[in-house]
Amino acid sequence: MVHIKLKPRYYWFPLLFILACFVAPSWSETEAEILLRFKDSLANYGSQLDDWNGSGPGPCDNPNWTGVRCFKGSVFGLKLENMGLTGVIDVDTLTGLQLLRTVSFMNNSFGGRFPEVKKLTSLRALYLAYNHYSGEIRNDGFTGMPALQRVFLAWNNFSGSIPKSLATLPSLFQLSLEENHFEGRIPDFQQDFKQDGSFVNLAYNKLEGPIPYSLRKMNASFFEGNNLCGEPLPKCSSSRKKRTIIIIIVVAGSLVVLALIAAVSYILKDPAMASRFKKAEKKKPAGNVIMGKKEDQSSQHYRKLGEKAKLYFVRNDREKFQLQELLRASAEVLGSGSFGSSYKAVISSGEALVVKRFKQMNNVGKEEFREHMVRLGRLSHPNLLSLVAFYYRKEEKLLVSDFAPNGSLASHLHARRAPGEPGLDWPTRLKIIKGVAKGLAYLYNELSNLTLPHGHLKSSNVLLNHTFDPLLSDYALLPVMNKEHAQQFMVAYKSPEFSQYDRTTRKTDVWSLGILILEMLTGKFPANYLRQGKGGNADLATWVNSVVREEWTGEVFDKDMKGTKNGEGEMLKLLKIGMGCCEWDIEKRWELREALERIEELKERDSDNVEDYSSYGSEGDVYSSRAVTDDEFSFSVQA
Repeated sequence: MVHIKLKPRYYWFPLLFILACFVAPSWSETEAEILLRFKDSLANYGSQLDDWNGSGPGPCDNPNWTGVRCFKGSVFGLKLENMGLTGVIDVDTLTGLQLLRTVSFMNNSFGGRFPEVKKLTSLRALYLAYNHYSGEIRNDGFTGMPALQRVFLAWNNFSGSIPKSLATLPSLFQLSLEENHFEGRIPDFQQDFKQDGSFVNLAYNKLEGPIPYSLRKMNASFFEGNNLCGEPLPKCSSSRKKRTIIIIIVVAGSLVVLALIAAVSYILKDPAMASRFKKAEKKKPAGNVIMGKKEDQSSQHYRKLGEKAKLYFVRNDREKFQLQELLRASAEVLGSGSFGSSYKAVISSGEALVVKRFKQMNNVGKEEFREHMVRLGRLSHPNLLSLVAFYYRKEEKLLVSDFAPNGSLASHLHARRAPGEPGLDWPTRLKIIKGVAKGLAYLYNELSNLTLPHGHLKSSNVLLNHTFDPLLSDYALLPVMNKEHAQQFMVAYKSPEFSQYDRTTRKTDVWSLGILILEMLTGKFPANYLRQGKGGNADLATWVNSVVREEWTGEVFDKDMKGTKNGEGEMLKLLKIGMGCCEWDIEKRWELREALERIEELKERDSDNVEDYSSYGSEGDVYSSRAVTDDEFSFSVQA
């Protein structure tokens, strides 16, 4: 018998083959399978994730699965917001998505400890704000995440120190930690935060000590509600000064105590004084009433107020509810502008509403305010955000309106987008501007006695519903606004006529419409709106005028605006309408009626040929290289 001796490596072959049979499936797991495993870790999603199933289209097929963001056919991001989700964010499963770069689970009900997101080493953006997470975040909680740029953990219950690994993230430029319970000193952030849009918001925690040098250029509001000092807050006092103050307080307190002891001894020894003191004690009323106490948190203030306060409804076609119910609803901060803060609240019926606080309306009486709100409540148009109810208090007012699910036009035009995430295309922008013009025309007809039927028309006051139809908000508030505040912040007072002659006209809102049109077409924000007081030169209109006269037309239009193929002629027409509305010479400025008629005539395409607008063509197809002549545009600006 012949014995053949195999080399050792051959003994391993059957074992490797068997192992491969079991391991191979995990290597080839599809993104759909990974997401379905991740879905199993979630709870309370109801029917919101019904399209997450293995029998239908894939996660990046058209349309994408709910909340899934894709880039070149692969999962790039997850955006599962405002769903009331509970359960666990299964980070281990998400590591299987090789191209995952951004995750957002904001405004849900996740709780417990901070998830181990550092396993997602390629993540660029993390949004976990408005949940119920608690406890400390480990110092190494963000170690090994060199690409992480945005971290939003606000409005949770995190405690302990701010993790040092956050302060060393090389790419970080946006950090939102406000409304938590972080304590101790702020770590020394290594980033320079010089990039546009950079911020570090640490407001309303339990932090103390000096603000690090790298954060001293931030807005002071990012540090309020703590015990911090140093730029941009007041200087830190030295320890010697503190000791001196403490000694003075102790000495002064001792003297006061000695004086009180002496006074009491004198009273007790004098029978007449003792009798008078006892009579005064009997007359002293029970209880304690504190008037005008300032609250750090607006929600606490209104919850106390809600026991006796009542809402006044201005529409008869809406279900009524009590202010207490509104205040008990979970609130989401939507923003804070020059007029006040806005909150989203979902009442027990499931209806989402927006509550906006106004502090600069205390120059009108209750009856005058009520009459104006009732008048606004009668307005009804598809392109107006409906006022539902109001609450009147001398110091400030609450206005309750419907909620627009797609946010403001400004957020879509100017917010940073992830790579591959599209901006508003040309057909959508045209649809929006047509709706804005119709809504403004309705205000002109219904509020004909007002010089400024809107008064504050800008992209952040154009909200978008679920189909991206525009809804005008903050309209016709001038009659109840404090005049000084209005002239500092309202858009109408940035107009050329007010800057030059301290007056507004019925064409002032038309100027605002023109600036909005140019903002829509160019994607540029009108910088003069940021100045308090008079607006100065119409920066955006001046820039557009110079470009269309002296350079190529393609330089004007927003490069993020897709769907423009065969539509450039119509875009140029809208550009001309915008410039006609922005005319500095009031006599030459278009009437709203003319602007509305011209806008209504616009089409998505230059011709009636039906083409597939999902294929946008190259940049050369999108933008023409011909310049616009003076004959096509006649427009004057103040030099």
